[in-house]
Amino acid sequence: MLLGGPLYHLGGQAVGLIALVGAASVFCTPVVGRLIDRKGPDVVSPLAFFTGIAAGIVLLGGGLGGATGLLALTAGMLLLDIAVQSGQTANQARVFAIRPDARSRLNTAYMTSVFLGGSAGSWIGVKIYGHWGWPGVCALIAAAAIIALARHAVKIYR
Repeated sequence: MLLGGPLYHLGGQAVGLIALVGAASVFCTPVVGRLIDRKGPDVVSPLAFFTGIAAGIVLLGGGLGGATGLLALTAGMLLLDIAVQSGQTANQARVFAIRPDARSRLNTAYMTSVFLGGSAGSWIGVKIYGHWGWPGVCALIAAAAIIALARHAVKIYR
């Protein structure tokens, strides 16, 4: 909505090309997977949360407009995609460890939850954008990561 709006006036094709930066996050997944194999998913999750917080902060620069804003949006989107991919890899490792003999069923339940959560997040994001604009969306991203980090810390350090 920001890229297609009055600040950037970009069309769907340009927005799609900019969104392709997220494809670069797939290069992080094997690295994250090896880290999970060596140290476990509880090491990766806080890294994903901190990266999500950083993404929210960097994405805020997208409100500047111009080349600087596009650079901030591109970098922030890459950080956010890395955070999401890393978190998902850690979560899938957790889910698959529950019952290795039921991986397909567990993965179905997990991915259904992921898609429902993504749908809810998209809906909430649009509502936030309508009320508080781009800074509100960036705050939502950072707040979600902070809440997840706090929940993770309570679980780990209890």
